[in-house]
Amino acid sequence: MIKTTYYQDLTKMNTFGMKVKARCFVEYDSVADLVDIEFEELARPVLHIGGGSNLLFTDDFKGTVLHSKISFIEILNEGASPEDPVLVSVGAGVVFDDFCAWAAKEGLWGVENLSYIPGEVGASAVQNIGAYGVEVKDVIHSVYCYDTEEEEFVKFDVSECGYGYRDSVFKDPEVKGRFIVTHVVFALTRNPQPKLDYGHLKEAVEAQLERSTGGDEKTLTPSLVRKVIIRIRKEKLPEPSVVGSAGSFFKNPVISAEHFAQIETAAKSEHGADYRVPHYDLPDGTVKVPAAWMIEQCGWKGRRSGGAAVWDKQPLVIVNYTGEAYPEEIIGLEKRIIASVKAKFSVELHPEVEHV
Repeated sequence: MIKTTYYQDLTKMNTFGMKVKARCFVEYDSVADLVDIEFEELARPVLHIGGGSNLLFTDDFKGTVLHSKISFIEILNEGASPEDPVLVSVGAGVVFDDFCAWAAKEGLWGVENLSYIPGEVGASAVQNIGAYGVEVKDVIHSVYCYDTEEEEFVKFDVSECGYGYRDSVFKDPEVKGRFIVTHVVFALTRNPQPKLDYGHLKEAVEAQLERSTGGDEKTLTPSLVRKVIIRIRKEKLPEPSVVGSAGSFFKNPVISAEHFAQIETAAKSEHGADYRVPHYDLPDGTVKVPAAWMIEQCGWKGRRSGGAAVWDKQPLVIVNYTGEAYPEEIIGLEKRIIASVKAKFSVELHPEVEHV
């Protein structure tokens, strides 16, 4: 079924809580519905959204917003042995964390580190979401889409998706909007493969095991890791239903080893010889530095600017502090943060959040 409305209020359809409207809003329930949508006749531009969790609407949307309600989870192939991947097909409209909860309950490893990330499955494959040492590309087998130009259904193997840091072929300006994700096939496993090397995750999981009183809670399972991940995220990040945000606002910058050495030398001068700058050495010799650390070093943590603010528990997050913030206030704060980080570290931050 296809449902079309005009001048649709999008306030509850974007986690930032921007009070904006779409000229036209089209929601569909099935893959078959896509064939019946006259894409050439839709008001332009056309934007397909998931949960609206990685978007900053800068104004009313003057074109058409599309939204999928394709919702199913189906095991396609169990594999001949526990080491073989379990292929699971998931509809684009499934809430991603609902999928993570389902996988954990089924005893399937692969997406537990991505628990509690807001948004939907289709958008996760476009954005290549990631957290705690795992990116969704690590567990994607293939992505199925509807090609709105050729009017046919197509399949992308994971190797064809052009995945990079918060990037994919679906975000390429040359094809952006052409392919609508209908469902994603994930390669999970029943063979225990916890990924606990990110930050203090291993210590947090071990502490949870020690606190557990018995039963499954004394065993390392996807459900236990998921429980720890959710607790950590709740401690650091605002609940979008309470305080509007789009999660991590900026990408973590990747810089040369030489540039990092300069930053670390300056930091030791400022904080003492034993001070260590948080960072991640990448295989190609470059260094990823947490944007949150840079923002905090510039004094932004917890600061307000009109209705917008930097979250006091995680400076990578800009929030709609009052619930009434205008897009201009969010953008103004964003620009000031970028300018101060560039002045202090000679690093230009780039938003992870898409501005529309």
